[in-house]
Amino acid sequence: MKPALEPNRTMRIFLDVDRAELYRRIDTRFEAMLAAGALDEVRALERRRLPPALPAMKAHGVPWLIRHLQGEIELTAAATEAKRDTRRYTKRQATWFRHQLPDWTWVAGERALGEIRRALRR
Repeated sequence: MKPALEPNRTMRIFLDVDRAELYRRIDTRFEAMLAAGALDEVRALERRRLPPALPAMKAHGVPWLIRHLQGEIELTAAATEAKRDTRRYTKRQATWFRHQLPDWTWVAGERALGEIRRALRR
């Protein structure tokens, strides 16, 4: 069966984000989630007394926000730890992708168009 795309006529690009920018986005997004009511959502989850091993109870930030709701830590500490965990997760994701896609070209988004144009000229 013929492949949908001919491998020798394709360019595989992975759009990479600068780590500092990615971390800034993570922090901003978590703060926005808190402002939009994430703490209330976690409070509702906590009231259901779900097993901690369930995926919903392990979602980014949930364990830390539960600790805050239980009076163990301040909200600022819970947010700081949740952001840190999310940053660590993205780092593991990048490592996994690099191992899974070794022949892909990793480029910053703003350089992607130039890379594509260079490949098309070849």
